[in-house]
Amino acid sequence: MVYITRGLLDALLEMAEAEEPSSVSVVLASTPAGEFESELALDDDTPVLTHFYFPDASGSVAAVFGVDLGTPAGRGRARFVSHPQGPLEATREDTFAAAVVVAVPPWDRSSCAAFDRNDRELDLDVLDSEPPQETLQ
Repeated sequence: MVYITRGLLDALLEMAEAEEPSSVSVVLASTPAGEFESELALDDDTPVLTHFYFPDASGSVAAVFGVDLGTPAGRGRARFVSHPQGPLEATREDTFAAAVVVAVPPWDRSSCAAFDRNDRELDLDVLDSEPPQETLQ
């Protein structure tokens, strides 16, 4: 099972639509369910996808060396990818993350699916909950 907030999924779908016909590949980060202000019917340590790292954050270094400097160490075990020409499945290039959320046109919630590293489809549960607000110290 992959849990994702509705706000994050909507933002990712908007990004995919805006970049079409190019594809989008974005590293996702999670927040433990116990940190949400609203009560979720999940164990406190269940990861909920809540944030993404901007795809261009690591710049040309990633393009040359394949290193993602825009993602903090230990983060980003999930990824969102768009397939403007399909298919609604994980491809060999997509499955480097533990979980991959794939979207295809028409860029709505019904055109999304989640997969594991072995290309097995996982249940994708979209939560109507806001992640906790973060502040800089």
